[in-house]
Amino acid sequence: MRKQPVVRELKEKTIDLRRVTRVVKGGKRFSFRCTLVVGNEKGTVGVGIAKGIDVAQAIDKARHNAEKNTFIIPLKGTTLAHETGAKFSAAKVIIKPAKKGSGLKAGGSVRTVLSMAGVQDASAKCLGRTKNKLTNALATLEALKKLKV
Repeated sequence: MRKQPVVRELKEKTIDLRRVTRVVKGGKRFSFRCTLVVGNEKGTVGVGIAKGIDVAQAIDKARHNAEKNTFIIPLKGTTLAHETGAKFSAAKVIIKPAKKGSGLKAGGSVRTVLSMAGVQDASAKCLGRTKNKLTNALATLEALKKLKV
């Protein structure tokens, strides 16, 4: 008896895709690093990071890692239950709930993570000194993990 593949309704969005270099004795070895956000826009979200020889392999591995690292956040309608914030490396993020219809006021990777999680009305601010998309996304994830019902 074979297992039926589980079909999940997770959408994905690539935050960052860059070429990285490893210097070895014979020269330089190039690979690609992909940062990907998956979510069902109903409260489930995850971020995956992976490297691969080519772009397609990096994206596939990042998708697999993101699906493994998904978690459910408690939503209160279209917004969050309360204000939250977190720090990851040099990135600091504060996320505040907003009234229905006010929209998602956030920028960069914070906006991507919140929209994939299904947050439609919120305000977010990056207070850290870094513009790194990866650390800002991971700081947003840490802030969402702190949410209580």
